[in-house]
Amino acid sequence: MKKNMPNSVSVLHISSEQMEKEFIRILRSRGFSNEKSETIARVFTENSLDGVYSHGVNRFSRFVKYVDEKCIDTDAEPEKKSCAGAIEQWDGNSGPGILNAIISTSRAMKIADEFGIGCVALANTNHWMRGGTYGWQAAKAGYAFIGWTNTTGNMPAWGAIDSRLGNNPLVIAVPYKKEAIVLDMAASQFSYGKMEAARNKNESLPLPGGYDKNGNLTTDPSAILETGRLLPMGYWKGSGMALLLDLLAAILAGGLSTHEITRYKYEHNLSQIFIAINILKLGKGSMISKTVNDIIDDFQNSLPASGSEKILYPGERVLRCREENSLNSIPVELNIWEEIISL
Repeated sequence: MKKNMPNSVSVLHISSEQMEKEFIRILRSRGFSNEKSETIARVFTENSLDGVYSHGVNRFSRFVKYVDEKCIDTDAEPEKKSCAGAIEQWDGNSGPGILNAIISTSRAMKIADEFGIGCVALANTNHWMRGGTYGWQAAKAGYAFIGWTNTTGNMPAWGAIDSRLGNNPLVIAVPYKKEAIVLDMAASQFSYGKMEAARNKNESLPLPGGYDKNGNLTTDPSAILETGRLLPMGYWKGSGMALLLDLLAAILAGGLSTHEITRYKYEHNLSQIFIAINILKLGKGSMISKTVNDIIDDFQNSLPASGSEKILYPGERVLRCREENSLNSIPVELNIWEEIISL
């Protein structure tokens, strides 16, 4: 079913079953095994179902391009290089970032079962797509999770004009009832995916997200994407956080840092960190659940500003979007779906 949205962007509504089936077809044609195809297709589809289109359906064609350009090895498997207690270093061997991240998260949880906390530091991997995927994976299994990745240089340091920092997404997740509280954020005020989506819909950003060619802060995503001058989240604070995330990722993983990754034509050979905490080892699960519930209840009793919606905890909007898209199917821009179909 096709319709025109208010912004005049032509949109299809694709069922999750149809989307996943199409992704599997394309992945198999690129040499992925049946099992790998199904896992990657499932994650891309779930990201789309949850409303994270920038790292779901909208990014699938780019993922396939990276496979075609040999940045992603379809047959690669991650392998452990070394360990020191609860910390392990792994090599992703240029395999698909989604698969490497799922395996790393699972391994971190396994280590946490032994030590209470487990850390997998992964080098030579590819884009993990939505980092929140692995927060949900761990938290729904009962673990707290902290993870991050470095990226190619795509954000200027505070006070600079050239991009030498990555916007290095960070994920923090905690179990909550039958779902999870999941913070998934870039170190820039807005992610590239958010700005690209706004540009495609001819929409402005709700707040200034970067600078135009005249050096002025702007809400125009096209102007920001043209200059590449993203605004660090919290100004100098986001800049400093991005730097430290890159430093720790490269040090712990023994992998590449942002300035080294930036030398490549395409973004790959990233360094990523996956930390799982077995919170049940700290005390009774009922007390932990009560603590989390009490904090969220108090948080959501915040007085909303005039005209504001209900105060949402991180990840709550995802649950709403998942429910809506499950009912109405996933909205996909016509040109993006046509590109996918042609692969």
